[in-house]
Amino acid sequence: MAAITSTATHTQLHRVQTFLAVVELGSYTKAADYLNISKAMASLHVKALEEALSITLLVRSTRSVALTESGQQFYDEFKQIFGHIEAAFDNAQHGSRRLRGQLRISTTAEFGERYVLPLIPQFVQRYPGIAISHDANSSLSDLVAEKLDLVVRLGSLADSSLKSRKLADYEIWLVASPRLTGLQAVQQPQDLADLPWIANSNLDSPTHWVLESAQGQQTEVQGRAAHQSNSSSAIRALALAGLGVAVLPDWLVQDDVRSGQLQRVLPEYALPNQPIHLVFPGSRHLPRKTRVFIDFLAEHLVR
Repeated sequence: MAAITSTATHTQLHRVQTFLAVVELGSYTKAADYLNISKAMASLHVKALEEALSITLLVRSTRSVALTESGQQFYDEFKQIFGHIEAAFDNAQHGSRRLRGQLRISTTAEFGERYVLPLIPQFVQRYPGIAISHDANSSLSDLVAEKLDLVVRLGSLADSSLKSRKLADYEIWLVASPRLTGLQAVQQPQDLADLPWIANSNLDSPTHWVLESAQGQQTEVQGRAAHQSNSSSAIRALALAGLGVAVLPDWLVQDDVRSGQLQRVLPEYALPNQPIHLVFPGSRHLPRKTRVFIDFLAEHLVR
């Protein structure tokens, strides 16, 4: 009887694993590829699980899957259980004083290249059993969908079920090339409306900002987006070409300002400081490989 029960439990756990993958990856096809099974088998696993539980877990359409209320509760409970299992394996590795496995991280391209990737050799030297897989991206949706362990994100975070740890703040500057037509006429924030802007398409309102004077007076400005990009490097290049004003991180354009290729626009006014966050899945037990990398970045990413 014990053997039969064990086999049945093993089968159900396989089905639960498939269900979790479908939810996190957003489709049966992606889940099947991730688990190295067929799409039909993935569908059968979830259907058999629903029949065993006598509840509907997922609502299927031709393009997507969505959790039912019961499905959400089941997902939350088993996500936690699988987190315990991963933590147990992680603790066993820790007991042998060795950390192994792949650590999948993501950063924005510019910040990663300048601050994170140069630290990787030192981290790997400290933890030689960890293999780093790096992806350049700016979104948060990839964290769950792509099975990432950790992402480094700049700017304010939208509310989510993810956990985060703030590392530091940085300044953002309003900059433009001295060659930009009409730049010399800008004497106050309202004058910015007459200039073309290079907008960051990652932002909801990329040309709407609040400037604060040294006396604490705040002024809202609304610019006109003449050009746009989702890449800070591309926005910088367009600004250097004299095509518009841009809001960019201080660490990205400091050298350009020193050399005179760019100049700060209305430098007596400040834009809101922006945070640097480490973001990771909201499971109760954080894998130790992720934890040591978070501590490592907190130790070395000091600006």
